[in-house]
Amino acid sequence: MFDVTQQGDIAVLRMSYGKANAIDVDFCQDIVGRVDEIKKSPAKGLVLTGEGNIFSAGLDLVQVLEEGPGYLQSLVPALSLAFEALFFCPKPVVAAVNGHAIAGGCLLACTADYRIMSQGRGRIGIPELLVGVPFPSSALEIMRFVTNSQQLQKLMYEGTPYLPEDALGMGLVDELVEPMDLLDRALEKAEKLASISPRVFEQTKKHIRQPTLDRIREGESKFESSVTDIWGDPKTVEAIKDYVSRTLKK
Repeated sequence: MFDVTQQGDIAVLRMSYGKANAIDVDFCQDIVGRVDEIKKSPAKGLVLTGEGNIFSAGLDLVQVLEEGPGYLQSLVPALSLAFEALFFCPKPVVAAVNGHAIAGGCLLACTADYRIMSQGRGRIGIPELLVGVPFPSSALEIMRFVTNSQQLQKLMYEGTPYLPEDALGMGLVDELVEPMDLLDRALEKAEKLASISPRVFEQTKKHIRQPTLDRIREGESKFESSVTDIWGDPKTVEAIKDYVSRTLKK
């Protein structure tokens, strides 16, 4: 599911799950475990990437349709734990976005301290509302951290998957490179961030991201039960089925 290799002082976490790194409960649990291992390891930083021309296509919607509403309710907390594990990792995290990063795949990329995307036809965006599901608090607040309020509404309400050049303008990625240079550049950036005193980096990152954690917890107390109810509603499964039939031709 995940291949972890060491490149100098940097751990490379390569997603290799099915054809498109589609996210399910097992995926979320494994990524939490892998990040925890890297936190405890001698690695000074982390590069997250995928294989081929897909970073991650987001939720495994076909499995959602097979499993039904109960599965969706269990998926929400698993997603939140995975996003938070990466977003609050005390070590530098660089996303090497090697291609399509859609919905949950975009969220995974946006957990990083720095996001580099390969130039080409890969797209990145958050079409969750078009799929028919609301954002869990963790996902929404991570996106709020990455983009300004006007961009956030546009990204969420329109659900547009952006080509790399447009994604750069929207703040979804920080840098574009040629595909052949992606991993090397990501390692270079991770090494530069890792050259900062680990204690200083961890404290500064915690300070920068603490307000986001506070908003996540506040949002969970106010909105998460209603979000989970919507995810677990049979009508949501029907909406997802319609989206899949329109977009995936399943």
